[in-house]
Amino acid sequence: MKNTALTSTHEALGAKMVPFAGYNMPVQYEGVNAEHETVRNGIGVFDVSHMGEFLIEGENALELIQKVSSNDASKLTIGKAQYSCLPNDNGGIVDDLIIYKIKEETYLLVVNASNIDKDWNWIQSKNNVGATMRNLSEDYSLLAIQGPKAIEAMQSITNHDLLAITFYNFVVGDFAGIENVIISATGYTGSGGFEIYCKNSEVKQVWDNVFKAGADFGIKPIGLAARDTLRLEMGYCLYGNDIDDTTSPIEAGLGWITKFTKDFTNSENLKAQKACGVDRKLIAFQLDERGIPRQGYDIVDGNGNTIGNVTSGTMSPSLGIGIGLGYVPKVFAAADSKINIQIRKKAVPATVVKLPFYKG
Repeated sequence: MKNTALTSTHEALGAKMVPFAGYNMPVQYEGVNAEHETVRNGIGVFDVSHMGEFLIEGENALELIQKVSSNDASKLTIGKAQYSCLPNDNGGIVDDLIIYKIKEETYLLVVNASNIDKDWNWIQSKNNVGATMRNLSEDYSLLAIQGPKAIEAMQSITNHDLLAITFYNFVVGDFAGIENVIISATGYTGSGGFEIYCKNSEVKQVWDNVFKAGADFGIKPIGLAARDTLRLEMGYCLYGNDIDDTTSPIEAGLGWITKFTKDFTNSENLKAQKACGVDRKLIAFQLDERGIPRQGYDIVDGNGNTIGNVTSGTMSPSLGIGIGLGYVPKVFAAADSKINIQIRKKAVPATVVKLPFYKG
């Protein structure tokens, strides 16, 4: 089991630690609902240093990235980030990721912790263009400072105008007394804030200064359990739950990051899917009655026939109702369609809704 550079800090704060993607990670501190509320209304900090970072460099860096990713990375300018995915050869997804253009011919790819080796090997297998690849995952830490008070609270520890860093943009500069930190207006919560990339040797200083700066704003550490409820309220896909090697980006509603202005892995098949439609789709639903939909529960029609299963589900802390995602035949996928979630022996009625669940 690997530790992040802050594992002892989390343990000292009384975090409940669990194994996650091969790392010893804080799942919660004071409780999921309280931590969820902190991020929605104030400011909270996640240690997500288990995520992977690859540097792709050289005159053919963009060519490699264009070949392996679904989005059009040629649109990136220095200081911009892009959400994308790595399609496999069979119509599924190797991983989803964020691509940062650091400078000309230098890109940072941020991948999911559970897929670091898999992604590295996949991209390397496609690198017949001589791009330079460096795996920085073991050397870098990542903090997600999330919530509506993040800008105001963190402004005192950087010279950069945080308000000027718009969504999916970033700067490289001073933060919390450290130089050459990536300050990125990205995150997984839907409540605003920043993601901070720094070296493992620097992250304790960053963490301490972040908490000093946020003290008057009610800043708190947040665990992975609240990260999951926050992302689900926004309808953000989680790799391994809602997308995987068997789900196409078109089925998953990720057509918006699948650009056919270029050729990429399996692009012809995905283009045909987009043109002809798919047999199943990832839907969002909310329960019409009391209950909590869990991953793996069956989705059934009015006659009790299984038509799919829940890929992610929870009791929404913000809305107070059961919400979830799952794949169903497209005939059931339109908004306002009626389905049922099999919770133990009861088929609980649910309604297909448009995302996000949480409107802010």
